[in-house]
Amino acid sequence: MNAALWTDPVVQFFALAVLGLILSRLVLRGHPVWRLIAHITFLIVLTTLLIYNGIEPYAPDTHAGDVSRRIFVGFAKAVWWIGGAMVLISSVRLFLIFERKPREARLLQDLVVGLIYLGTALSVIAYVFSVPVGTLIATSGVFAIILGLALQSTLADVFSGIALNLGRPYSVGDWIVLDSGVEGRVIETNWRATHLLSGTNDLIAIPNSQLAKANLTNLSSPDESHGISIKIRVAPAPPATIEEVMRTVLFSSNNILKSPSPSVTIKGLDGQAVEVELSCRVRNMAQMPIATNEIYDLIFRHCKAAGLPLAVPVTSGVSQEQDAAYLQHPSTAWRLLNAIPLFSPLTEDEKETLAASMTRQTYRKGAIIADQGSRLMSLMLIRSGVVAISRKEGDREIELMRLSPGDCFGEEGMLTGSPSPGSVKALTFVVAYEITQERLAALMHDRPALADELGLILSRRVEAERLQTMEPLSRGEEAATFAARIRKIFQLS
Repeated sequence: MNAALWTDPVVQFFALAVLGLILSRLVLRGHPVWRLIAHITFLIVLTTLLIYNGIEPYAPDTHAGDVSRRIFVGFAKAVWWIGGAMVLISSVRLFLIFERKPREARLLQDLVVGLIYLGTALSVIAYVFSVPVGTLIATSGVFAIILGLALQSTLADVFSGIALNLGRPYSVGDWIVLDSGVEGRVIETNWRATHLLSGTNDLIAIPNSQLAKANLTNLSSPDESHGISIKIRVAPAPPATIEEVMRTVLFSSNNILKSPSPSVTIKGLDGQAVEVELSCRVRNMAQMPIATNEIYDLIFRHCKAAGLPLAVPVTSGVSQEQDAAYLQHPSTAWRLLNAIPLFSPLTEDEKETLAASMTRQTYRKGAIIADQGSRLMSLMLIRSGVVAISRKEGDREIELMRLSPGDCFGEEGMLTGSPSPGSVKALTFVVAYEITQERLAALMHDRPALADELGLILSRRVEAERLQTMEPLSRGEEAATFAARIRKIFQLS
């Protein structure tokens, strides 16, 4: 009796349907490739079973029979068509996974899956219920027109979204700017709208129909790098001299890309100023404000070092001589000392005394000022030029940072006895002012509390440098630790 039961096509059909459902929904849920194979196998076995029992799922049923058989045949045909649809849908989803862009093609995927379901529904109506599909479509035309007019705005967004996904002017993760001034990073595209995350971490939803009509700039294409253009006005001077100083500005930057090479262009010249444009690239949009701020700071310092005052707007009412007067302040050594935060605790008299003891040093381009691991016994204040600190790790040489006029190096070695973290090399002709350990020791003995103040400033500077070079921070190097090492080096009580 059991053998006769299993030869019943109804039992075979339901057993196959239950097995296919369990494999598809439970066992192979997270395995798209095996799931597709299971769907294909299910469709082949089901087709064989139906044809063997005289049922053609792709043709209307013309055989008369009892009601129960006709219900079974209709249900079996519907399952066959749904099984075919699942094979196609699994193929579409697997293709998008292999493309490795499932989120960008979400709308297109939904469209294709929707067309498959629509075709399956029409096929079931035609081959299971034997209803003429052409007549059904014709009679539903008036309803489609009414529905289209009611959903005109929504349909515009849908078809605009389809056009945007096919054209792909942007992808998820790209930073785009619209002609209306709206900008942000694309985080999702769907049937109705495209979602942007602005720089202020706000979510912006833009209807696809508006986005399709807007002039759009993709800042992340063809790559993540982004250009910066900065215009400045310098007081009248030989353009070649100004161009050379501005090239040194870009050469000394730590946050811009070295390739493609940055450029300097003289944009205008009159009796009031020389207008210069500096152009360069940064790695991504996040680096843009950091690099811009650094370049403005470097422009100020290099112009001061080269004796090139920035031009004053004609309408400002400020005379150019005011800036020139500042350039003639006591001495170059004093101005360098006054610009370095490390010596901010010194009084004016102490700065004057220390500045008088500083000696001028020059280094030719390419000269090694200090080797990696050596201890600098003097503090060097850069007057002009660019200095690079590079660390050698195995066969690689990693550039840690570049120093410009107003920067200093050697403070850790002179104040705490620490070795140089890397070799110090002059990338251009460099003029620097030297403060020896003996000269600073005299100030330390006159005011021992200066060690605590310098220890605090030095700890902040070391922490900032390590954050910039992405080195792990050492929590043990606190201000008190630096102060204790300074006291030991200078033999303070």
